[in-house]
Amino acid sequence: MTAVHVGIVGAGQVGMAAAAALFHGRQVEAITLVDRDGERAEGEAMDLMHGQALVGRCTVSGGNYEDLRGARVVVVTAGVGQRPGESRLELLGRNVGVMSEIMAELDRVVPDAVILIATNPVDVLTRVCQELSTRSETRVIGTGTSLDSARLRALLGRRYRVSPQSVHAYVLGEHGDSEFVAWSLASIGGEPLVDNDVLGVPWEDAATAKIEEEVRNAAAHIIERKGHTNWAIGAVINHLVEAIVRDEHVVVPVSVNPRGGYGIDDVCLSLPVRLGAGGVDHILTPRLTAPELASFLGSAEALRRAAP
Repeated sequence: MTAVHVGIVGAGQVGMAAAAALFHGRQVEAITLVDRDGERAEGEAMDLMHGQALVGRCTVSGGNYEDLRGARVVVVTAGVGQRPGESRLELLGRNVGVMSEIMAELDRVVPDAVILIATNPVDVLTRVCQELSTRSETRVIGTGTSLDSARLRALLGRRYRVSPQSVHAYVLGEHGDSEFVAWSLASIGGEPLVDNDVLGVPWEDAATAKIEEEVRNAAAHIIERKGHTNWAIGAVINHLVEAIVRDEHVVVPVSVNPRGGYGIDDVCLSLPVRLGAGGVDHILTPRLTAPELASFLGSAEALRRAAP
């Protein structure tokens, strides 16, 4: 059986959190790190490899695009940071340039791999990468609101005193200011949360509004304290990569082109999808309440305005 090979383009904080999660997760046999700073990528690979005796056979190496050949999944975390006085649109323009270079190389060396975009603004850049790539857009997806949904489930687990794995709930739309919680879909053990008493905990508008605000502002609060976010998104990337390489057909919220869902086919934003070895093979369009649908359409419009 062919070894499971995963590439990571960008050996910064997020890229290395993803690499560490994959390394310790023991589901892949080879990880190749590609970065403009080749020595950094090589050093990070060497550091991880010193723990190989404790985690098994996974091999981590620094390399270039040619070394990605055979990779089933390539995670893109590379991007440029914002300069002082630079607008968001100017930053986006420079990151589009970075993505253009990356996608040209990935189409050349791994034309059949699934590409997972984690660089922000992830929804806009996922759509850009779909348009730049020659592969099917079902093989170019963004991490989207997978992280936001994980945060939501963690907070709801705390409120309902239950494992977050037993909470079914989604943040949908943009990974950003216009995201929203689809409360009508939230449940535990098949019991809907809205206007219900679940596990002895009543529905409270104020409490759930506070949870939604915490989810939306989580990254800002973390950045205020440590300057960046990396560990949770690294775990999310590991979860998505494992779903692809193991062909799990798991349902997760990721950034995709809805392809006509809710009348949208020109931007990428998060919906639940079925994810497996070929990338996205089905996009779900759950029945939303009228306010939730309005929020989703508002998210799409916000992303249209942000598009380069």
